[in-house]
Amino acid sequence: LTHALNKSGQEAKMLVRDRQTDDPSGGSVNTSWWKKKINFLRFAYERWVIFVHNRFSRKNLFAVSIANTGTDISRHPLVKEADIIHLHWINQGFLSLTDIRKLMELGKPVVWTMHDMWPFTGICHHAGDCGDFSKKCRECSCLSSKPSKLSSKNFLKKEKYIYQNTINLVGCSQWITNKIRESALGKRKNILSLPNPIDTYAFKQTSKTDARQKLGLPHGKKLILFGALITTDKRKGIDYLFQAVNILHSKDIELVVFGQAKGNIDAPLDFKINSIGYLSNNAQIIALYNAVDVFVSPSLEENLPNTIMEAMACGTPCVGFSTGGIPEMIDHKQNGYVAEYKNPEDLAAGIAWVLENAESLGLSDACVKKVKENYSEAVVAEKYISLYTSLLRETLKTPKSRLATEAKAEFTEVNEHFAEGA
Repeated sequence: LTHALNKSGQEAKMLVRDRQTDDPSGGSVNTSWWKKKINFLRFAYERWVIFVHNRFSRKNLFAVSIANTGTDISRHPLVKEADIIHLHWINQGFLSLTDIRKLMELGKPVVWTMHDMWPFTGICHHAGDCGDFSKKCRECSCLSSKPSKLSSKNFLKKEKYIYQNTINLVGCSQWITNKIRESALGKRKNILSLPNPIDTYAFKQTSKTDARQKLGLPHGKKLILFGALITTDKRKGIDYLFQAVNILHSKDIELVVFGQAKGNIDAPLDFKINSIGYLSNNAQIIALYNAVDVFVSPSLEENLPNTIMEAMACGTPCVGFSTGGIPEMIDHKQNGYVAEYKNPEDLAAGIAWVLENAESLGLSDACVKKVKENYSEAVVAEKYISLYTSLLRETLKTPKSRLATEAKAEFTEVNEHFAEGA
C-alpha cells in the first residue's frame, strides 16, 4: 500500500518494528542494538503473560495477543510530520493499547486496516465459531485456564482506550467488514471495505515451461500448488487438500508445497509432493505461480489471502472453500471454483473442474482481469486517497484540532491537486 500511494503521487512512509528491507519509504523503531533487544523483551513479556494464563501450555500461544506492552511512537519524526496515521498489524510487542491511545490523542485522523479479527475481539486473532465479540468477550476458548479474565479485561481496555475515540476502520474483505459491524466494539464506527493492493507489473503471466525449468519442477504433469507460512497449521486446511488429491487418484497429478512445516505429515498419500520450502524472493514466487496449473487454498479461516491474489495475477486459477473473503476473490466457475466448506469431495471436484476447463474457458485471462480491475495498485490507492481526503476535510472543520491549525494552508493546495486529478 505504501508503494501504491507513492506511485500515485502521495508521500507515504511506513514505520515497523523489524525492518527487513532497504526500502527508503520504510523506517524501524529498532534504531540500535539496545532498542532491538528491548523490543524483543517486550515481545517475550507479552508471550509470557499469555503462557502463564494458558497454564504453561504452548497450545494457541500465538492465537491470541494482549498488547500489554509496546513502543510509544507518538513523538517519532515520521508520526509528527504525518497528516494521516494508518495502523495495520501492530501486535507481538510493537504497539500497546496505551500506545494506540496516545496516537489518537494527537488530533490526527487515524485509520486502522483489519488484517484479522484481533482489533475487535478480546484477545484472539480468529474467533472461529465463537461469537462472544458481538456482545462482550469474557472467557476465551483459546486459553486453557478457566475462568480467566484476560480476554474480558482486554475487551474493556480496547473499548475505553480506542473505541470511545474517533477511529476509522477498514476491512480488507467484505467478510471481515461485516464481522466488524457485528462486533460490540465496531457497531457505531465508520467502516469501509478496501482490499490489499498488488503490483500487477511484477505479478504477471510468464512462460509455464520456463518457470518449471527454473524451479526444477516436472514437465508433463498437472501441478497443484498449496502454500502457507506454516503449511502444517490446521487452520490452513492441508488435511482437506490431501483428502481431495487422494480422491482424484491420478498419476498425472503432483502436489507442490511452499512454506515452513512444523512436524511430520502423517497422512497416507497416493501422490508425489514437491516441497519448495519457504520463499522470500519475489522472482521465485512469481515463477512458482506461473509453473503450476491450479492454486488451492483450503483454509478454514481467511480474510483476503494474498496468495490467491498473487496466483490470479499470474493467471493461475484458484480453488478454495467458501469461507472468509475467498468467495469475494474467486468467482465460481468464472475464474476458479468455490468449494463447499470443509467438503474434500467438492474440493476435489473443483480441482478437477479447473484442470479440465482452464484452457477452453479462458480461466487464466479471467483471473488476470479480476485482479487488475479490483486489486491493482492504482485502483486501491485511489480508494484510499479518497478516504484520506475526506478525513482531512472533516478534520479541518474542527477548530480545536492541532492538525487543522498546522495544515490548513497546505491542505488547500493538496485538495485542489486532488480535484484536478479527479
